[in-house]
Amino acid sequence: MNKYTKIYSVILDDMEMQQYRLRPISAIMYLQDTFARYCATQGMAAYDLKQKGQYWVISELKIQMLASLPFWSEEVKVELWFSEISKLKVYADFKLYYDDQVVAQGETLWLILDAGTKRLVKVEEMAARFTVLEEKIFGTHAKMALPNPTQQLSSITHTVNLSDIDFNNHVNNKSYLHIAILALPETFRNIHTLQSIHVRFNKETFLGDSLSCQVSTTARPNQYLHCITKDGVSVCDVVTTWKETTPTVSIVEYALKVKKEK
Repeated sequence: MNKYTKIYSVILDDMEMQQYRLRPISAIMYLQDTFARYCATQGMAAYDLKQKGQYWVISELKIQMLASLPFWSEEVKVELWFSEISKLKVYADFKLYYDDQVVAQGETLWLILDAGTKRLVKVEEMAARFTVLEEKIFGTHAKMALPNPTQQLSSITHTVNLSDIDFNNHVNNKSYLHIAILALPETFRNIHTLQSIHVRFNKETFLGDSLSCQVSTTARPNQYLHCITKDGVSVCDVVTTWKETTPTVSIVEYALKVKKEK
């Protein structure tokens, strides 16, 4: 098996309330769920590693939005494969399909940590169980380079609560992404659509921690740098690009289409 696929139906909690389309962050969650399911097929899921005193962490995530995401109740297919497995790193590249069209694509970098020492664990067992398909979305797996900030735009502070905590009892990836995007002014978010997001997860944070997110412009138009810190130390760096929202098919037109098909 070189590629693993999973189909998801967009539910209410996963959509943008104004456009009724799948949220980019929810698309990322589908991707991570697909990764977990693929690992589970070979006994490498989070619960399998927990029995060994180990756990998965995502180190980097990069995704590009290529077209409009599906509406509520429609289906999106995630196609994922391992494009590189080295001594300590596992790269999983992916594509998201809607109506047989690739609407998003990207790559992820995964690591395994020892729960006691927090040190990296070698992934020889991973390499032995999975086939590597040397098909890289971006041609190569380059280390993330942060752009220089030019001007501070906005900032927020967030106190970690129970809804932010994941299977490993630290802040989950989804919460970091929410914090990064919510740190942008609401007036900006209301008229812009996310085009790409590149994330580097640096440190674990926990229940009760106070996280600050500062958003700055960069030299590149429509690109923003989101720095999430705890006590002045970076825990997550995010780079996003946006474009002004342009109307495509409206939710009214989609509703009429569904009614006609029925």
